Amino acid sequence: MTLRLLIADDHPLMRAGIRSLLENTIDGAEILEAVDGREALEIAATRRPDIVFLDISMPGLNGVEAARRFKSEVPECKVIMLSMHRDEERVAECVRAGAAGYLVKDVAVSEVPRAIDAVLRGEVYISPGAPAVVARVLERTGSATSPLVLLSARQREILQLIAEGQSTKEIAFRLHLSGKTVETHRRLLMRRLDIDDVAGLARFAIRAGLVSLEA
Repeated sequence: MTLRLLIADDHPLMRAGIRSLLENTIDGAEILEAVDGREALEIAATRRPDIVFLDISMPGLNGVEAARRFKSEVPECKVIMLSMHRDEERVAECVRAGAAGYLVKDVAVSEVPRAIDAVLRGEVYISPGAPAVVARVLERTGSATSPLVLLSARQREILQLIAEGQSTKEIAFRLHLSGKTVETHRRLLMRRLDIDDVAGLARFAIRAGLVSLEA
């Protein structure tokens, strides 16, 4: 059976590197590419990949939010997150969002086929470069209520775009909404998160991992 693999990363060089790695380690795989989480979901809806590699920090729709949507919209597709982050909470958040694997980007090449084999067997694969105590973090915080859980998927999406500096008009165009609807969501976000201004929303989004300060 030919594996169909989807790579979602907003950096062309990173996508090319991952494609080359997969071509050299997985025999006969069909490899698809997407520039962000939203395009990855669109491609997955029709092409039904077996595994998607999601960069955790993508503009528009970040990897964690995309993982949540894959879990509900394309549940048969296994999600492997790609990140430079090694902190426990970031890894745990990805697993809670539905990711079956987490690879640190400087991982050894030999770890990629191991991760693929593991997630196809229904296991959760955590890169050796990530913390070894993630299971304990999940056990400790799995039932805790994060402020992000209080938001709808649409509100998290709008919050990310606000934090990325996009205007009401730009957000409305991207999400096919009216400007009034976007403004309503922004007011609801401020009320629900008890934040008084857009700058505060941006700071919250960075702390929550919706956006990254990485270049």
